[in-house]
Amino acid sequence: MKPDHVTRTLAELGNETRLAIFRLLLKSGKDGVTIGEIGKRLEVPPSTLGFHLRGLVEVGLVTQQRQGRSVFCFAELEMLTSVLHSLEDECCADQQSNELCGDAA
Repeated sequence: MKPDHVTRTLAELGNETRLAIFRLLLKSGKDGVTIGEIGKRLEVPPSTLGFHLRGLVEVGLVTQQRQGRSVFCFAELEMLTSVLHSLEDECCADQQSNELCGDAA
């Protein structure tokens, strides 16, 4: 994974509101949550919510799907996992011994 994508992805989760959105979507699993419901549960105004969701969608952490008149949002755990794996792959890469990293390296 390219370093700039890792940086942008982690930056998106570095914001308290975006992290709360992502955590809510993780908890919902494959059912997803409508944009309106996210706003209600987290008490985030629609325009602010739209701004935060755009960032999460842009880096691939969230996908959206229209179902009738509603737009459902889903957490993309695979994207977060691939970002974390790209960091894990660097663990102790310059060391002859990887005992600090345990099984990670």
